[in-house]
Amino acid sequence: MPKIFKYKPVVTQVYIFDVLIKVEKKMFELHASKVANLKNDVLSGFTVALALVPEAVAFAFVAGVEPLVGLYAAFMVGLITSIFGGRPGMISGATGAMAVVMVSLVAIHGVEYLFATVVLTGLLQILAGLFKLGKFIRLVPHPVMLGFVNGLAIVIFLAQLGQFKVANDDGVLAWMQGSQMLTMVGLIVLTMAIIHFLPKLTKAVPSSLVAIVVVTFLAQSLDLDARTVVDFVRDMTNDPLASIAGGLPQFSIPNVPFSFETLQVILPFALILAAIGLIESLLTLTLIDELTGTRGQGNKECIAQGAANTATGFFGGMGGCAMIGQSMINVNSGGRGRMSGVTAALALLGFILFGSGLIEQIPLAALVGVMFIVVIGTFEWSSIRILGKVPKADAFVIILVSAVTVATDLAIAVVVGVIVSALVFAWEHAKHVIVHRSINENGSTVYDVSGPLFFGSVSSFLEQFDMEADSDDVIVEFKNSRVADHSAIEAIDTLAERYINHGKQMHLKHLSKECTQLLTKAGSLVEINVIEDPDYHIATDKLG
Repeated sequence: MPKIFKYKPVVTQVYIFDVLIKVEKKMFELHASKVANLKNDVLSGFTVALALVPEAVAFAFVAGVEPLVGLYAAFMVGLITSIFGGRPGMISGATGAMAVVMVSLVAIHGVEYLFATVVLTGLLQILAGLFKLGKFIRLVPHPVMLGFVNGLAIVIFLAQLGQFKVANDDGVLAWMQGSQMLTMVGLIVLTMAIIHFLPKLTKAVPSSLVAIVVVTFLAQSLDLDARTVVDFVRDMTNDPLASIAGGLPQFSIPNVPFSFETLQVILPFALILAAIGLIESLLTLTLIDELTGTRGQGNKECIAQGAANTATGFFGGMGGCAMIGQSMINVNSGGRGRMSGVTAALALLGFILFGSGLIEQIPLAALVGVMFIVVIGTFEWSSIRILGKVPKADAFVIILVSAVTVATDLAIAVVVGVIVSALVFAWEHAKHVIVHRSINENGSTVYDVSGPLFFGSVSSFLEQFDMEADSDDVIVEFKNSRVADHSAIEAIDTLAERYINHGKQMHLKHLSKECTQLLTKAGSLVEINVIEDPDYHIATDKLG
């Protein structure tokens, strides 16, 4: 006993000391990790901000508004969604998908109606989040996602081809020629090479940021004939004095009549913009989830997107949503946290207020090179290899969604893809309803139903009954089936009516309580077994 008590305090002290060392070491590692993540977020956000400038200007031009309207939207939407959104690391701003909807509104009614529409768009998106509609994005099939990603990669690529055009003497954009084209291509290749090879040497700083800085330095120091951001802005606006410089966004209530007529004008546009914005944002959220191995909050993102658009409408912005290209730049550059989006938004504002002269000197080739890397990383190259291995219906959906995305916009493409996938699903499962006929020991005809009974399978279900050959006593067993919707209920009622007209007795076994409540003609034919009868819900509003 004395020996035990003699060494016990020593052991305890050593153990406690060891625990303290481990705790301190763990705390140091966590602190170091946080510092590293913060550095990555800040540097990545700065890279994103550089690439945001020409895109925001381009989308403003598409919508038919001033460049600052697009830049303010990129700042406001990006800042609010980064702070309050459901997907850290995702970048939001002015997008082409929404810009193409705005152009007719601006052309007919003016920019003030656009601001009012953006405010209403935001309110609708907030309602979507409050009613938890964001969860439905999980219903988008994987082939649709593949088609969406591939189509968007193609759209981003095609959008960059516009940077190879310059305004001629007549003010018309035409393809570059000679040395100017060679310089453009050379700088793009250099940018892509730096982005590709630098991470093999060091990952201390984002390779995209290094590429932009290096290419800008070379172009300025060697006085290369390379188009810059300011050249792009001036070509877009057809104004030789145009600039991205500006002041702080000013609060202003949209100057439109507060009347029912105004609501009639802006509501259709607001509904379309809200749908496009949420679909693009939630699909981008899902894509970032897959890339990072985490899960974002769809409903929270809906509310944040709505709040951002509402605020943007009051501060002279054109509204926006998640940007897949910029989000990919951010993720690939190491941006994972909210600070990356906040940095991108604040840096963009800094460019507008103080750094326009420097940012305008960045060669477009550097930004195009960054976007080409994004295209390569975004496109699901594996989808080409698996086209011959997946079911033909899935391969068709992938190609269809990609084509519709390129031809129209991603919102329409996704809706088309989901509808086609749903129809394919319904068709395939409609063939899986099998009715097995037998005679039991009492001489009764027994029909054992297997597979889902829904609107797509009811015709096949009814065709498998031979009433003329059946005995006077018929049992229909639903133990291996599930009644899915009201069409299935009507089919059971129809079946009962046919047997009654043939003067035969029919028994319905193992239907759920909800089925029994919905049946009209066949309700009295159900044999109730409280223990064995299933319990599930049916897709109908009849029960309230």
